[in-house]
Amino acid sequence: MSRKDLSKAELYEAVKTLVETDINHIHLCQQKLFTLFSIAFQYLLYRSTKDPGHYIIRVEDSYLADKLARKAKDETTRKFTQKLLLPRRLKYQASTFHLDFFHLNTWNITKDLPREKVIAALIVKNTSNAPLDDNVFIENPEEAAMLSDLPKDYFLHSLTEFVPKTITIAFNQTFEGLSEVKFPFIKETAEVINGVRIAADINMNDLD
Repeated sequence: MSRKDLSKAELYEAVKTLVETDINHIHLCQQKLFTLFSIAFQYLLYRSTKDPGHYIIRVEDSYLADKLARKAKDETTRKFTQKLLLPRRLKYQASTFHLDFFHLNTWNITKDLPREKVIAALIVKNTSNAPLDDNVFIENPEEAAMLSDLPKDYFLHSLTEFVPKTITIAFNQTFEGLSEVKFPFIKETAEVINGVRIAADINMNDLD
């Protein structure tokens, strides 16, 4: 357990806030990226046990995904994300979690999922301003032309157009169609709070 993990009480109350909100497309806009990721991921884990199906986690790039796996603010989220990094698909109880990135060539698995069985998605953005700009595409004129024609924030709206529940983590940005949710214990200048991990009852042996 990291000494900087969220307390179980804080994580529980934050997840409870997400469970009880009637907002379909949530924007977590505060500055504590790894704290917000733990909260949103724990919500997805909880939801997956109540509403089995497919859950998509779309992270800006593999570098950020690796950081989330190391620095999330609870042990369960770190372990789960580490297992998800490869092969980017992980079954948990009756649900399946899928990981892709903001780059179109990583959407091969998630784009073919039956839409009616996708329950929720978590989108995590870093601080870069060109999330679909990648060397793979720049070197390919056809791909570059396709990217230039994509709607703004396509990495996000390609999910919100059909996924009934989405949570987007992005600091200091605004997105059309999303409503902000803030957690009062996250302060602009607050120190990270010490504590213990949540979800101690989750059996990591349930992960395939």
